[in-house]
Amino acid sequence: MKEKSGLVKNHTSNRLAAMTGLLFILQVFTVLLFEGPWDIVISLIIMVGGGFFLLNMKKKSAALFTEYLELIEEKNQLSTLLHSLPDFVCFKDGEGRWLKVNQFGRQLYNLEDIDYIGKTDRELGELVPFFRDAFNYCVDSDEESWQAGDVTRCEEGFYLPNGEFKTFDVIKVPLFYEDGSRKGLVIIGRDISQQKMAEEMLLRKEKLSVVGELAAGIAHEIRNPLTSIKGFIQLLEENEHVSESYLSVMSSEMDRINQIVGELLILSKPQMREFTPFDLREVLEYITKVMGHEALLKGITIHENSPDTPMKVYGDKNQIIQVLINIVKNAIDSMDEGDITMDCKIEDKHIKISVADQGTGIPPERLKRLGEPFFTLKEKGMGLGLTVSQKILEDHKGCLHIESELGKGTTVDVLLPRYTGEE
Repeated sequence: MKEKSGLVKNHTSNRLAAMTGLLFILQVFTVLLFEGPWDIVISLIIMVGGGFFLLNMKKKSAALFTEYLELIEEKNQLSTLLHSLPDFVCFKDGEGRWLKVNQFGRQLYNLEDIDYIGKTDRELGELVPFFRDAFNYCVDSDEESWQAGDVTRCEEGFYLPNGEFKTFDVIKVPLFYEDGSRKGLVIIGRDISQQKMAEEMLLRKEKLSVVGELAAGIAHEIRNPLTSIKGFIQLLEENEHVSESYLSVMSSEMDRINQIVGELLILSKPQMREFTPFDLREVLEYITKVMGHEALLKGITIHENSPDTPMKVYGDKNQIIQVLINIVKNAIDSMDEGDITMDCKIEDKHIKISVADQGTGIPPERLKRLGEPFFTLKEKGMGLGLTVSQKILEDHKGCLHIESELGKGTTVDVLLPRYTGEE
């Protein structure tokens, strides 16, 4: 700054010396060309005019010099601000040559000891080979910004020499002349590496949480078919002859166990669901057969009311069986004796299955929380049966509604879309 201010002072002094020399020459010519009093008059006029001119020029020079110092000070302040920013800031010309970069950027790309001004990204990549790929990527990214003709935003990531991976949220602002030609490019990059790491950790935590809930839910669902098998085994122990229908149910339940355990083993990748049309009357008949014996052990009778017309829906039959078994088992657990009724009827574009029991009912404050993971009314329950059931019904574009009254029982309604042959 001192050097530049000295240049301005020297320039002003030179102009004053030149003007003084010019006035001296005019004075000499006046003395030589004019005689008598005219040379004195003209000399005085020249001296007075020259004096005013020199004084005015000195004032203007002083004002210009003051303005120049203010501009220099403002430039220094902006430069200090630019270099103190914790973000990458870079200015390039229309040809992609670097004009200025802040201290953060020079440290980031190891450019402290390199004359980067006037060099392109590819040239800098040759000077700093470690960042060659990062600089080459910038060439393509810059071109995309020029082609867009407007502010663009992207993420750019690369490794540092110490092995740390950095991710930047980069904003690029292209500048154009009035004729549309490229003038310059402003690049601002904010380090979001910590934010990305936090997001990845949160995502990993959520995945682990989901896996844990799935595993717990699957373990919960394994108990239902095992209960049926245990009941049939007790019956087989009391009878000498083995019933073929019993063996059929046991085989079917074992298949369901294999399917559920298979889901546990392939949690790392999604399982394809086999959605096909099926008749809900067959499902209700199957559930009555499976859960009927467990209900009889507690003095409970299951009644099934289905119409004669087909009640077809589209989905995974085993999953719907799983949902309804959960509901019926909850009804059995809420009763010591009595009746459970399963009704199936068509309502507009849906089919509604209603499961009504004569249990103790559910308090209103607890009824609101049903379906929350790990919330249960059972002493040894895990609180995942209804959570899993609701998820299954959502996948089938259905829903579940529960009504209960203390001392009178609970009714659970399951609504599923009717199959029209268009799925």
